[in-house]
Amino acid sequence: MALHPILSDVTERIAARSKERRARYLAHIEAAIPGSPYRGQLGCTNLAHGFAASPADDKLRIMSVKAPNLGIVTAYNDMLSAHQPYGVYPDVIKAAAREVGATAQVAGGVPAMCDGITQGLPGMDLSLFSRDVIAMSTAVALSHNMFDAGLCLGICDKIVPGLLMGALRFGHLPFIFVPAGPMPTGISNDQKAKVRQLYAAGEVGQEALLESEAKSYHAPGTCTFYGTANSNQMMMEMMGLHLPGAAFVSPGTPLREALTRAAAQRAVSIAANGGEFTPLGRMIDERSIVNAIIGLLATGGSTNHTMHLVAMARMAGLIIDWSDFEALSKVIPLLARVYPNGGADVNQFHAAGGMAWVIHELLSAGLLHDDVQTVVGKGMAAYARTPALDGDGSLVWKDIPAESGDDAVLASVARPFSADGGLRLLTGNLGRAVIKVSAVKSSHRLVRAPAVVFESQDALLAAAKAGSLEKDFIAVIRFQGPMAIGMPELHKLTPTLANLQDKGFKVALVTDGRMSGASGKVPAAIHVTPEALAGGALARVKDGDMIELDAEAGVLRIEVDEVAFAARPLAVFSGQAEQRGLGRELFGGMRAAVSGAEQGATVFNFEE
Repeated sequence: MALHPILSDVTERIAARSKERRARYLAHIEAAIPGSPYRGQLGCTNLAHGFAASPADDKLRIMSVKAPNLGIVTAYNDMLSAHQPYGVYPDVIKAAAREVGATAQVAGGVPAMCDGITQGLPGMDLSLFSRDVIAMSTAVALSHNMFDAGLCLGICDKIVPGLLMGALRFGHLPFIFVPAGPMPTGISNDQKAKVRQLYAAGEVGQEALLESEAKSYHAPGTCTFYGTANSNQMMMEMMGLHLPGAAFVSPGTPLREALTRAAAQRAVSIAANGGEFTPLGRMIDERSIVNAIIGLLATGGSTNHTMHLVAMARMAGLIIDWSDFEALSKVIPLLARVYPNGGADVNQFHAAGGMAWVIHELLSAGLLHDDVQTVVGKGMAAYARTPALDGDGSLVWKDIPAESGDDAVLASVARPFSADGGLRLLTGNLGRAVIKVSAVKSSHRLVRAPAVVFESQDALLAAAKAGSLEKDFIAVIRFQGPMAIGMPELHKLTPTLANLQDKGFKVALVTDGRMSGASGKVPAAIHVTPEALAGGALARVKDGDMIELDAEAGVLRIEVDEVAFAARPLAVFSGQAEQRGLGRELFGGMRAAVSGAEQGATVFNFEE
């Protein structure tokens, strides 16, 4: 199937605007490639330090400077359900590497924090910046020059983007990303959301809420709703960085272990001295990035990736912006209904056909670049098959059925849930923003109402509790951007705003903060840029100003005389107290250096 012309146009536009930067990046990568095996560049004392604690046979292999040595960068900790399974991975990987005459070592660890734990609390203010810390931690882990390929073990919101950002700076090496999979299904996401709304309305107590949450988040593995963590796993498949079909296989199963072992042995094969050299920096190009955006749109994935993908792309010398997302969204159909834009969870998505179905459908319609390099070879066709164990326990990949396993969860391109990808760009005199509409009913996509201005989500919740928000309004929550307080998610607002919407009020949210990968049924214009602290228009909004948010037309505007609005003084940031405590004072340098949301909200603003 010929590639859709819009995909071609967007890809060519990205390549053209990135030409010089990409060329410098590739030159940097190519200059490093002749060093393999890289530990051969080390002096004897340096090398001896690198294998001193290794088992005897591994020492001999590492000393010989012939067989590949794999570097494992892990986000393991046993507090977070998604990362707890990684505790046993290093031993599995090392054993698999030895079977093919290679070695593996844990190069280092990276921090892994959970937005679910820090949601609405001071720790959330560290969340976005943790991505760049993870990128730097990845670089530190790989800095010893002991490795010929890397395996990245990470799942959740900022971890996978940070790992890939760090790995791309070592783009002369091949990398494979190794997931751990989702926890088993607990109570339904709709049931969980309902209890949250009841609690927000004061109709059930904390005991009932905790019981509900514990039945939802109940075992090792990733949370089962389709938020940023599971969107990460989708994107790694769309970019060819997983083994095919690896994203949503549950932890602790024979198939999960077989995929982990196979990833280690595949990493040996694609190392420089392994016969199928596939360095990451060559592999990830503008087509790979476009495929990731397409996957995000086709599955109704997390809005956080309108920043993370920008930051990841820039690490490979590629420049994308929200206009690219907008152009693709107009032609990419929505093929998945997974909570919060449907009732299913990722286990049901996987059982219905999962990533293999999505990729097969997109390829068949010319809506995906097939001519890309992946960790298993050229082209995306391998990712349209699903992994399984045959009779003797060997790992095989099988063709998917001709029909979706559940047409309420997975649709075909011929009969999609929506003709577009459900992610929109909003523009107007309040700035540029993104909005996820895949879970927003069409009747709620246009809101014209007076502004009620807040400078924290707690202030909005207090106003709701006092009964002052029983009306049509657009909540403007400013000074939530990366420069101000690190751009926390405001997901704690969802039950309260949903309750007001359910009462028949026209409500919406406009903010320079984030909403989350679980953005739901209330229209939310998020990531507004420039942010208020950078002199953005949100700093001039007053209570009662009429605002129009039109998700269908892509409009975000304030109905105030242009001259009078420009003459208003900027509101003064009063949130300095939110920049201290629980470690937040350590991130002052990052707040001062961070770029805007559309530029990736990153402190890495270098040119190649």
